[in-house]
Amino acid sequence: MSERSEKWIEFARLELPQSVKRKLLSHFSEPAEILAAKTSTLESITESRWPHGKSLRQLVDWNGVQIDRLWASRPTRRIIGLSDGAYPPLLREIQDPPVVLYAQGDCSLMLSRGLAIVGSRNPTPIGRETAMNIAKVLAGEGHVIVSGLAAGIDAAAHMGALESHGSTIAVCASGLDIVYPRQHLGLARRIAKAGLLLSEYPPGTGVRRHHFPYRNRLISGMTLGTLVVEATRKSGSLITARHAADQGREVFAVPGSVYSPLSKGPHQLIKEGASLVASIADIQEELPVFGSLSVPTPTQRTTDRGRDTLLDAIDYIPTSVDQIVVRSGLTAAKVCSMLIGMEIAGKIRHCDGRYLRNLDS
Repeated sequence: MSERSEKWIEFARLELPQSVKRKLLSHFSEPAEILAAKTSTLESITESRWPHGKSLRQLVDWNGVQIDRLWASRPTRRIIGLSDGAYPPLLREIQDPPVVLYAQGDCSLMLSRGLAIVGSRNPTPIGRETAMNIAKVLAGEGHVIVSGLAAGIDAAAHMGALESHGSTIAVCASGLDIVYPRQHLGLARRIAKAGLLLSEYPPGTGVRRHHFPYRNRLISGMTLGTLVVEATRKSGSLITARHAADQGREVFAVPGSVYSPLSKGPHQLIKEGASLVASIADIQEELPVFGSLSVPTPTQRTTDRGRDTLLDAIDYIPTSVDQIVVRSGLTAAKVCSMLIGMEIAGKIRHCDGRYLRNLDS
């Protein structure tokens, strides 16, 4: 571990408010300079009396430092400070960025411009599939999907990205040595290998109720936009969306049935000015950066041929699934799976249990 990383660990474990730490970092770019500063200098910068005349080193939680050193000794783990070049540039722009981030996995993903996908912990099957398919398509095109590792929509977004062999970041509400919820231990391990786990909380920090809404500002802050898929009016996902709006980022919402309580959150956001998302094209229209980045692989070209075959089997008038199966020669399971993705992509639409092609497809 480098000497600079050591100093970031010590600075992270200073028993001072985050706001004071940010103020100190605005005057000194390096944590080593802050830790070596005289008390009189610190008082001048913070415009307050320093606690009990103590030096900064006397305010370091050295037991915590030892925990962090041990945690960061693994090659895939890093502790990244606010002025570090690896710190997410979009996150640095928000009003209250974390002074330090704990990261496990591919840290280069933090430099990408991603999309946050959030929503209900208890979604409907169609909500889960919608989140998974949007994530799968965008991640498959080279974009980073960011979410919070929660049950429901968050997990679906992460899994969609992983299924396309794309990239995803899970922003956690505890230390990275504690996975919450516990049933996502396997998912967290997959993300650590193929994506990135991220937290502002040091190792050993357990789950606290207030961590979740506070964590949500990071999910929105490190992305260009936040998409909400199914949420009640009191859902934490709406907190994430409002953080995004306050941070000057785009807010997107997938509409649903007027009879479903899980549609009330997205519908409220749309009333407040969020962009309605009926297909990925709606996201790309607001954020053109989410157009395709990748060069098709042989596997993708095979998949494209399958989609073309399926599209040819669908009329511009409502077509039943049975008719599509017969015409395309594909299995019913394959057809049902592909229909969801094509509907999300804006190629077709659903009507009374049947499907029809859109005029521009």
